[in-house]
Amino acid sequence: MSVLCPNDAAPVPTGVPGLDDILLGGYASSRAHLVEGRPGSGKTTLGLQFLLDGVRRHERCLYITLSESKRELLSVAERHGWALDGVEIYELVPPELSLDPKQQQSLLYASDLELGETVNMALAEVERVKPQRLVFDSLSEIRLLSQSILRYRRQVLALKNFFLLHDTTALLLDDLTSEQDDLNLHSVSHAVIRLDQLAPLYGSERRRLRVIKMRGTAFRGGYHDFVIRRGGLQAFPRLVAADHRREFLQEAATSGIAELDALLGGGLERGTSTLVIGPSGVGKSSLALAFVSKALTQSERALMVSFDETEHVILKRAASIGMDIASFVKAGSLQVEQVDPADLSPGEFAGRVRNAVENEGARIVVIDSLSGYLNAMPEEHFMLLQMHELLTYLNQQGVITILILAQSGMVGQMASPLDLTYLSDTVMLLRFFEAGGRIHRSVAAIKKRTGPHENTIRELCIGERGLRLGEPLEQFRGVLTGVPTLEGGGSSLLAARSSSGE
Repeated sequence: MSVLCPNDAAPVPTGVPGLDDILLGGYASSRAHLVEGRPGSGKTTLGLQFLLDGVRRHERCLYITLSESKRELLSVAERHGWALDGVEIYELVPPELSLDPKQQQSLLYASDLELGETVNMALAEVERVKPQRLVFDSLSEIRLLSQSILRYRRQVLALKNFFLLHDTTALLLDDLTSEQDDLNLHSVSHAVIRLDQLAPLYGSERRRLRVIKMRGTAFRGGYHDFVIRRGGLQAFPRLVAADHRREFLQEAATSGIAELDALLGGGLERGTSTLVIGPSGVGKSSLALAFVSKALTQSERALMVSFDETEHVILKRAASIGMDIASFVKAGSLQVEQVDPADLSPGEFAGRVRNAVENEGARIVVIDSLSGYLNAMPEEHFMLLQMHELLTYLNQQGVITILILAQSGMVGQMASPLDLTYLSDTVMLLRFFEAGGRIHRSVAAIKKRTGPHENTIRELCIGERGLRLGEPLEQFRGVLTGVPTLEGGGSSLLAARSSSGE
């Protein structure tokens, strides 16, 4: 009776940031893993990162290539800033593609080799190096030499068993040049990881991966976004809020504006989300800045994600209303990230937020605006699911989240590109209204789940001294429609007015 080693199939780090989290530890040791994807999806990069991680751990690593030359692999590594010292590269490619034509290694045309001879040469190299980590690139060459599905399946099985015998953790790369026998490969592999590359109508390509199977081991299912940049591939595990819980002190954060805090029943509670909605220019971002500025003066850290404005514009506008937050940016306590929705996937966005919260200690997060985020996730239904997970995660981390949503129109009837009011704990509504031949702003707390709040509508004034709120607009009717009617003998509007924007 055979006895299994206690560490048999123990997790082996992948070398890819985020992928260990998806695989709940890493690849299974001494097993063969199938990594499949169309050309250009990132298979070679993923394989090299696996081997480089092994080199850092002083393990023997071997890259067997039937599709790319050593010169091409070194070029890929150089573009990522890597040195492949410590990685053995064995190539079965024409000699004219070799980096060093004087090297002692035999170089043969793969198309001129019989299947058995090709495989035997590769296995002889495995016997020589005795690698603990191996990348075999690619199975499509074996498929072409096999000329039949049955022979191909038997050959892959032989490779798998050989690697198992030698306690080698192997990645078998397949470029999906023929998908008719996918299930054959899936059934013989211990794990199957699929890399996809999607091309939207506008913007850069989107990349995602999915773990199709991993025998006897749990993993995070579904699609996970990833990117390839200089330095390699980075995966962003799909956010599951239930996996992230922490204890935090239940308290309210104030804005430093007495009337605004009173309107909100004392401020915004930690672990809640607030939606600020209204037309463009009404003061939504300025309102959020008031809470950020106050938190920064109390030695807290904050993150502002801007889809619409540059960092320079944000800092300049804050300074124009008496909020000097530039010094906090320099000190590192305020992180301002300008993102391009055409180049940002939802998974990467969630990853940036998680990094700011878990590694940078951000306790208040502002997303300005959801209209830009919606462009990054065109399918509204999935965008709502993504936002639900993100808000739940932030709430469980004790973070105050402020979401800004611009409505179409300036006065009168307003329309929102999506409805997030049911996801938010607090909803603040800002409006322009006309009175006495002038344009005014109003603010109201429409909803607050975590406690009482004023049900009044107050005038909002934005000027060099910051934000001010007036007395409740009790003498007006129809303020939220933008066309109010004055009832009574006089108005309670603020005497000082400003024409500054958000």
